[in-house]
Amino acid sequence: MTTVVSTRPAPAATPTALAADRPTSSERRAGRLLTAPFLVIYLLFLVGPLLVGVVLSFFNTTTVKSGLGDFVGLSNYREVLTDSLFWESLWHSVLFTLLTTPPLVILALGVAILASRIRRGRLFYRIAFFVPYVVPSSVVTLVFLWMYTPQIGLIPKVFDAVGLPVPDFIGSTSGGWTAVVLMTVWWTFGFNFVLYTAAIQDVPADVYEAAALDGASPWQQIRHITIPLLGRTTSLVLILQILASLKVFDQIYQLLGGGPNQSTRPVIEYIYDTGFTAYRGGYGAAATMVYFVIIVAISAAWYGLRRRRATSSAA
Repeated sequence: MTTVVSTRPAPAATPTALAADRPTSSERRAGRLLTAPFLVIYLLFLVGPLLVGVVLSFFNTTTVKSGLGDFVGLSNYREVLTDSLFWESLWHSVLFTLLTTPPLVILALGVAILASRIRRGRLFYRIAFFVPYVVPSSVVTLVFLWMYTPQIGLIPKVFDAVGLPVPDFIGSTSGGWTAVVLMTVWWTFGFNFVLYTAAIQDVPADVYEAAALDGASPWQQIRHITIPLLGRTTSLVLILQILASLKVFDQIYQLLGGGPNQSTRPVIEYIYDTGFTAYRGGYGAAATMVYFVIIVAISAAWYGLRRRRATSSAA
């Protein structure tokens, strides 16, 4: 029996069919009305402050006097780019990102995989791992500050009980980084955990059943099925975590105050100190714009890398 395959191209869509797919005027009007509240909020609270910051960065504005002050052009930007304290604080933000991103991604992935394979009490574990993320940073900082306090804190007492030297979590640079990283990992990994949990639920159960019939062990299923299928989610979690860690401020400010001797001060705290403590609003705005460009460049690089990978895989 011979099968005849037609080689004629599919008929092109007619103008009438294309016109039918276009939204009507009433649908376009409804779409504009539904998006108007978001656009107003976006312009007022995101685009508006950004434009104000750009304008302030060209003036010698101070936060103790009204008005913009004297126009100074690019002098604020030149001072920022030559200020060693700015680059030191920028390095602290990068160091915090390097210390927190790997555990927050790997731990969230591992816990999400384990939680998905628990048969009883799965909902309890999901809620328990996510709850710390919704706790305010001030509350988390107070709890961990009590735990780190020498002599009376829980962690120093544990070290004393096992005969180990007690690290100085508050008064030393290495101890301060250890303290803030541990607190951040406990506090924020629940968000990445939820993203991975949602992605794992989208993996078809038939794939695991077929692998089990072929004799694949649970570890082999995780290694050859789960982790590869979560590649896009891992890429998303990674860039979101990098951007979130680069914007660190509150936990370091509340726990360490950028100390000791500003050895843990991130760039956001540097901007806060110059703008609101030293009252140099124009200089703080210029530092903010420089850091904003750095963040945008990282996001653009990640987007370009994703586009290149998608193009190469499609080819």
